[in-house]
Amino acid sequence: MRALLAWGISFLILVLAGCGSIGQPLYPALRIPSPVADLNVVEQGSNLDIAFTIPPLTTEGLPLKEIGGVELRVGPSPSNGWNVDEWVKSSTRVDVPTPEKPGVVDATIPVTKFVGGEVVAAVRITNPKGRDAGWSNLKTFQVQPPLADPTNFHVAADPKGVALTWTASGPSQFRIFRQAEQEQKPVLLATATEPNYVDLSAAFGKAYQYSVQAIRDTIESNVVGPVSITPADIFPPAVPSGLTASIGIGAVELAWNRNTEDNFKEYRVLRSEEGGPFVEIARALDAPVYSDHAIQSGKHYRYQVLALAQNDHSSAACAPVEIIAP
Repeated sequence: MRALLAWGISFLILVLAGCGSIGQPLYPALRIPSPVADLNVVEQGSNLDIAFTIPPLTTEGLPLKEIGGVELRVGPSPSNGWNVDEWVKSSTRVDVPTPEKPGVVDATIPVTKFVGGEVVAAVRITNPKGRDAGWSNLKTFQVQPPLADPTNFHVAADPKGVALTWTASGPSQFRIFRQAEQEQKPVLLATATEPNYVDLSAAFGKAYQYSVQAIRDTIESNVVGPVSITPADIFPPAVPSGLTASIGIGAVELAWNRNTEDNFKEYRVLRSEEGGPFVEIARALDAPVYSDHAIQSGKHYRYQVLALAQNDHSSAACAPVEIIAP
C-alpha cells in the first residue's frame, strides 16, 4: 500500500512539472490602428492636397493587417477655443477609399468654401469593428485665393542646353521639374525667381520632359506640363573676337581670342587683297593665331576669322582688320 501511495505521489509531481507555471489569462488582441502622426496639408491650385501615412503597427505593437475605414475631416477652426465635437459637426468629411494596407494616403478637397479662413484638418483610422485610437495631429491652415497656373510654357534647344519660358501672373517663385530618359519620375531641378530658366546640365540628343509650378508663401499652383524635348545641336559657335593684325618678318601675324565652347572644332581665315572679295586662305586651325607669308610689299590686305563647331555649323566672320604689307 505504501509503495502504491509513493508511486502516485511521484506520478502527480511529474504531471505538474510537465504542465508549467500558471500565468494570467491571455485576452484577444484589439488590433486598433495606431494614430496618424504626419498629416500634412498643401494648397495647390483650387484644391487642398492632404497626405498622411497609416502606421504599420497597431496600438499593441502588432502588424496592422486589416483597416476598417479612414475618417478624414476638414473644417473651420472654432472661434471660441478648440472643441473637437464642435469641429466635427462643422467639418466636411473627405472621401477616402479604404486602403488595403498601411502606407501613404493622398486626398484632395476643393478650397472654394474655405477661401479666406483658417481650417483644421485631422484624420483617424478605424479597425473593422469601428474602434480607433483617436485623431491624428491637427493641421491648421490659412486658405488663400488659388494661385494662377503658369501659362504659355515652352521649351527649346539652346546653345547652353534647354531654355524654358512661361508667363506668370504676379510675383512668384517657380519650381522646375525634369524627367530624363531612364528616370522613373520627375525630380525637382531648380527654383527660379523669373519666368525663364536655362537647363545647363541638359545634353544634346537626350530626351527630357519638363514641368513648371508657381509658388507663393504657403500656396502652390498646379504643375504645368510635362513638355517633351530632345534638344539637337544646331547652333554655330561664337563669332571670333579680338582679331588683330601686325607686321612680322615676311608675314602678317594674326591673333584673336580663344574659343572655349565645348563643341568648338576649328578656325578658318579669310583674306581680301586690294578691296577684292574675301577668300579662304587657311582652315583646320585649332590655335587662335595665324601667319600669312603669302603677301606682297605695299599691298593692302583685310582679314577675317570664323569658327566651326563639331556639328560643322559655322559662325559668322568677325569684323575685318586691315593692314598694308611693308
